[in-house]
Amino acid sequence: MTIQHRLSDQELVALLKKGNQDAFTEIYDRYWRIMYGHVYKMLLDEEESKDVIQELFSALWINSDRVPDQLNLSGYLYVMAKNKVLNLIRKNKFQTAYLNSLSGFITEASTATMDQLNERDLAAAIEKEIQGLPPRMKEVFELSRKENLTYKEIAERLGTSEETVKKQMHNSIRSIKHRLKESGGAAVLLLTFLR
Repeated sequence: MTIQHRLSDQELVALLKKGNQDAFTEIYDRYWRIMYGHVYKMLLDEEESKDVIQELFSALWINSDRVPDQLNLSGYLYVMAKNKVLNLIRKNKFQTAYLNSLSGFITEASTATMDQLNERDLAAAIEKEIQGLPPRMKEVFELSRKENLTYKEIAERLGTSEETVKKQMHNSIRSIKHRLKESGGAAVLLLTFLR
């Protein structure tokens, strides 16, 4: 048992203010469990509570020359602990709000970017497959899908039957879908407009 163990809180504070490490150790031993209990009740997190207690006693030691002479030490430590907990909660709320905001921004930006890339890639893949069609099929397909002509209008323009146009459209769509399926199935889901 050290001599500090027998000292009152006021006597320990007086020694602490002079930089006495033994007095600090006695204060720590005397109040660590009590302060931890208070902090844990507020945070309900063992690790964060230990961190707060560590900060509390570090601040007490670093600022020992500023500790008031006549004080209720347990009350003083409790107020310090409560303030540190409130600061931690504010900081965590701010960080959570910031991270949520940032996460939302990233999600929106990346979703929009991915949509643009997917649309561009899909359009390029479809165009590549259209260009790979036999010339007559390609012509029928482009008249139907790019110029929005009916099968009857295409047949009149090309001097062929409506049934032939219909057959060529069917074959070109089937060919494009098949090639896109082979190159990367996701694009096929977006090709429903080709029906």
